[in-house]
Amino acid sequence: MTEKLLSELTTAAVGGPARTYVRATTEQEIIAALRTADEAGEDLLLVGGGSNLLVADEGFAGTVLHIASEGIENIGDYACGGANLRVQAGHNWDAFVAYTVERQYSGIEALSGIPGTVGATPVQNVGAYGSEVAHTIASVRTWDRQTGNYKTFANADLKFAYRDSILKQSSVNGTPRYVVLTVDFQLPHGSMSAPIRYAELARQLGVTVGERASSALVRKTVLGLRAGKGMVLDPADRDTYSTGSFFTNPIVDSAALDTLPEDAPRYPVTTATGQTVEGKVKLSAAWLIQQAGFEKGFGLEGQGQQLSGGRASLSTKHTLAITNRGGAATADIAAIARAVRAGVEERFGVYLVAEPVVVGFEL
Repeated sequence: MTEKLLSELTTAAVGGPARTYVRATTEQEIIAALRTADEAGEDLLLVGGGSNLLVADEGFAGTVLHIASEGIENIGDYACGGANLRVQAGHNWDAFVAYTVERQYSGIEALSGIPGTVGATPVQNVGAYGSEVAHTIASVRTWDRQTGNYKTFANADLKFAYRDSILKQSSVNGTPRYVVLTVDFQLPHGSMSAPIRYAELARQLGVTVGERASSALVRKTVLGLRAGKGMVLDPADRDTYSTGSFFTNPIVDSAALDTLPEDAPRYPVTTATGQTVEGKVKLSAAWLIQQAGFEKGFGLEGQGQQLSGGRASLSTKHTLAITNRGGAATADIAAIARAVRAGVEERFGVYLVAEPVVVGFEL
């Protein structure tokens, strides 16, 4: 156990000290640390890759448990049914995606380049470019801190929705009831991708929506698209010092479209099984932000600089990320977030919901 700054553990590089820091590299170490903290009545914060976490500048007055378990196990490989892969919670997500593409397991190639760990993906139902982990997760094995026992959730039990799951719903300020230990994925064999669901990606690949492409080409293309938006970690690029997309795309009643411009992007809302949710529509948070007057780089020289002294801003590549330009505090990032959210609500009457877990302060 050593003292640790949360800024050293998060991709936004902000956050104060942890009172107690524990790095666990095995399932046994994870459970032991959980039991120790819970028996002592300590507040608990889990950290994996730190890509979806913002902690107050004052730090965390409890135990920060760093999940660092790694490993991929093939627990079943069938000619017709594909492969069942069991992945440790602390395994790097993009390394796992690369592993599947190299071995010609199809299904998660469109999720390339997303920072963080495998164990975090079912909590948030991580998704991008029309793909979500809900499409391929078979089950999640967890430690139930309330009962002190293992609990395994099948896909249907996880109640996956847009950036949501039962694991997220049962967490409070980054403190979960169910701590993910391993995630099982069911992936078909083949060098071709899952059907391409996202128009921008389909255009880049030269296919139509619903068609397939080479998984290796999909991965390469997605990495290029994400890099162009500052969404692939690069120590030399300040635009990548962020939590990724800061706001989720709002889901509103269809009637809300009457108050929006006709050219406002809108998308159908679907369940984890692909069924359309009637009466609901998904809007583009990035479009709303820009149309409310917040351009790329908002917070740097000129507009909004007074909010953070230029230490934090919207990405210069994409309006959906809030970035640490160097020396930013959590308060600086929060100031930009509040201004953007208030501006969008004033302009369009739409309230933007923050995607990262916020600990120790209010947005």
